Amino acid sequence: DEQARLRELAPEVIIVVAYGKLLPKAVLDIPPHGCINVHGSLLPRWRGAAPVARAIESGDAESGVVLMKMELGLDTGPMIRTVRTPITQEDTSDTLMMRLAELGAELLVESLRTPDELDWTPQPEEGVTYAEKLLKTEAVIDWTLPAKVLANKVRAFNPFPGTVFDKDGVPVKIWQAEALELSGRPGEVLDTTDGLVIACGEGALRATVLQKPGKPKMAFGPFLQSLPFTVGEVVK
Repeated sequence: DEQARLRELAPEVIIVVAYGKLLPKAVLDIPPHGCINVHGSLLPRWRGAAPVARAIESGDAESGVVLMKMELGLDTGPMIRTVRTPITQEDTSDTLMMRLAELGAELLVESLRTPDELDWTPQPEEGVTYAEKLLKTEAVIDWTLPAKVLANKVRAFNPFPGTVFDKDGVPVKIWQAEALELSGRPGEVLDTTDGLVIACGEGALRATVLQKPGKPKMAFGPFLQSLPFTVGEVVK
């Protein structure tokens, strides 16, 4: 029924943004200018469901938006235009997504001014990676990992699903953190005076915005007053 309705509308082009599913061939064949996906990565890197978060998690230096013509494969179609943007150390998935949304909208409007002149370029065969869907099971912090890896994960998993560790049975979420060149046993609390500093497999993580269940996000000062930590204790 929906395919019949689309054919009655006779669209010149169909635009897809963050749809999360594959369109069947019957739909792909409807518009004469094709179905265009506004994809938030620099294809062919990070095809799939969570390209923004996976780029930050992996420590990529830049991201971008690609307009691509949809085909039966997952984000495999030829590209029309690309815009790039640096990924800063302050970027979270939320801030980067908002920036890519604006860049993608501008790129799309500019491209649709001359739909008959769209020039499709096949994606490179090298450099293909897949951005798997984010899972809540990934949120648990492994303190044996390097601090830089965990700092990227904190930014990548903000706003969903967050990163969490256990403090005496209380799940604590970290929303903002940075890596420091300090050492200690993984999970050991090293400092509480200038953030909650916890040792990792390499370096240490300094958490500055945290959250307890059922409570709002808090800066480290008020948070540590509500849930004290002791230097030397080890968290999970």
